[in-house]
Amino acid sequence: MEAQEWDRRYAAQELLWSATPNQFVEAEFTGARPGRALDLACGEGRNAGWLAGLGWQVTAVDFSPVAVDRGRATVADTAADTAIEWIVADLTSWPIPEDAYDAVIVAYLHLPQTDMAAILGRATRALRPGGVLLFVGHDRSNTVGGPQDPRILHTPATVAGSLAGLEITRAESVPREVGDRFATDTLVRAVRPVSTER
Repeated sequence: MEAQEWDRRYAAQELLWSATPNQFVEAEFTGARPGRALDLACGEGRNAGWLAGLGWQVTAVDFSPVAVDRGRATVADTAADTAIEWIVADLTSWPIPEDAYDAVIVAYLHLPQTDMAAILGRATRALRPGGVLLFVGHDRSNTVGGPQDPRILHTPATVAGSLAGLEITRAESVPREVGDRFATDTLVRAVRPVSTER
């Protein structure tokens, strides 16, 4: 889906996604020591705003100007306002800074495998030693909501295989409650080893 199509989706309603953070992001970073975080495909900024509220300095990137403007407006005049750098950019071409972040979040980014692998490769290099990459997206086995094109859906093995140089600490298909049903997500957690030189 192109940026203009996402702009139309975001503009069509007040809040396209939940105002609360993704449950897996919340579980991972609750109680974690704040640092610098990169939120790729941030959408309306629900994860970025939540992390900023915990004391993180966040770079939030999405290719939809409407979504980024909404995220910026949501945190305006709050403590999180100055803690988030909002960037409108296409992740297939945006030069992700290397060795710059303590956490990288990739939540529900769905692109052809070649593009995904390239972005995840650059995301791994964005981590500082000891940094955590958390990936969550619609699993190829999912039947509840989300895209249905298997070419842009994920598997734990495919995502983990794109994170060269990181230690994979979790890679599985997990259920996520959606009303009275359960969607299936790919969830991968990986850490950049402290001793690894690149």
